[in-house]
Amino acid sequence: MRLGVQDLLRGVALLLIVQTVVSMVIPNATQLEDMLEKYLDLNESSWKPNARGKRAISQSDMQLILDLHNKLRGQVYPPASNMEYMVWDTELERSAEDWAHTCLWEHGPSHLLTQIGQNLGAHWGRDRPPTFHVQAWYDEVRDFSYPYAQDCNPHCPYHCSGPVCTHYTQLVWATSSRIGCAINVCYNMNVWGMIWTKAVYLVCNYSPPGNWWGHAPYKYGSPCSACPSSYGGGCRNNLCYKDDGTDRHYVPEPEETNYIEPEAPLAQEPRPRAQSPSPSPNENVERNEVTSTEQMSQQVECDTKLRDQCKGTTCNRYECPPGCLYTSGKVIGTGYYDMQSSVCGAALHAGIIDNDGGWLDITRQGRKERFSKSNKNGIQTHGKNQSANAFTVSKVPVKAVSCETTVAQFCPFKKPVRHCPRLYCPRNCLHSSYARVVGSRYYADKSSICRAAIHAGVIQSESGGYLDVMPVDRRRQYSGSYQNGITSESLRNPTGGKAFRVFAVI
Repeated sequence: MRLGVQDLLRGVALLLIVQTVVSMVIPNATQLEDMLEKYLDLNESSWKPNARGKRAISQSDMQLILDLHNKLRGQVYPPASNMEYMVWDTELERSAEDWAHTCLWEHGPSHLLTQIGQNLGAHWGRDRPPTFHVQAWYDEVRDFSYPYAQDCNPHCPYHCSGPVCTHYTQLVWATSSRIGCAINVCYNMNVWGMIWTKAVYLVCNYSPPGNWWGHAPYKYGSPCSACPSSYGGGCRNNLCYKDDGTDRHYVPEPEETNYIEPEAPLAQEPRPRAQSPSPSPNENVERNEVTSTEQMSQQVECDTKLRDQCKGTTCNRYECPPGCLYTSGKVIGTGYYDMQSSVCGAALHAGIIDNDGGWLDITRQGRKERFSKSNKNGIQTHGKNQSANAFTVSKVPVKAVSCETTVAQFCPFKKPVRHCPRLYCPRNCLHSSYARVVGSRYYADKSSICRAAIHAGVIQSESGGYLDVMPVDRRRQYSGSYQNGITSESLRNPTGGKAFRVFAVI
């Protein structure tokens, strides 16, 4: 049987925390399936969710993860006599991608938990390579005592002196010879009750699964002395190895897979001509793929003043980095803040963000006669008995919308300009809805928000995701175009209605 549920839950509750990094290991127990049923998808482009039909992880990250696994597996102590060389499995990669897109800090999906092993890692703040998590999993070896033969009568005990060792044991489980991983950036991810505003989520799936109770992770002995016969006596860097040219990229035949094959995404199917007009001969007849990484939310430093940041621009949404509590600049006022105040300092003082950083909205308030000083949330502000332009800070709300939701319904343009919530679009709006999209770059506010975002390349239909909306006054005309599988409409001299733009959230 697999490791005991109580032991594993105890381990999960006390899992490794290294600065802003946490990791988890799959329980591999059928008793946990009911518990998991209640759960529900950097600036570097390689860490963005990929569409189906594309790789779930960049080639370079895949190779780094795979090479480090094999390096660590080959250096275990005591030495392993049957440690198998690990290869990449694209089906495991796909299943890892599906789970990474849920952005749930739990193991899953439940129907696969008895058929795969799984390690999870997440971090936010300072950029880290995915190998950081792999090394953290392996470093649990410091708390693990290998169960020698004399310890295994009648069964091998579970030797772990720390909170958890099962990331390590899965990583070095001798017969877990296939791996597939995926990376996704998750916004407002709940990690043990803490909301991480921009978490980089790594999911690695293993097959065959490890962590079986009553078994050591590998056999002790001279390297490669107890390899399965299928390896034909091959050995590389202390690992059982078969040099047949297929070792690095394992793609199983359909009947060999351990998974329930997910439904083929509709985005890969051609759309009926009657429902989607054909693009002109001058356009890419596939999808005319366009990607937009333009953001409405601006990244600022801890001491950036609003006055300095907003010259000549429309500024209302900001992202503050972690660690501003003791490094923020001068803040003037309470509730209403002088334009010369630090943006992040004002947000900390108002309790909109904490020292972990985060997003905030700014609203300009015109001139105020005076600004009072106070000490709140660890920030001491200054007073000012002189008239000056002011601003207030507020949280950035997040709302889920449907494929058909329009800006006219949800957040129409009004004066004075107001903030729209950050929005989350579901998957597959490309085909699950044929709501109108009018315009290109600037869209009529009767357009579907999510389909406009797909058209603009801000999100991908296959993954959905977060976006920012900026309502603007009406346009004299809207130009249609064919992009990302959507043909938008043209409209001249609209009689009413306003417009909007969509922006990426990265």
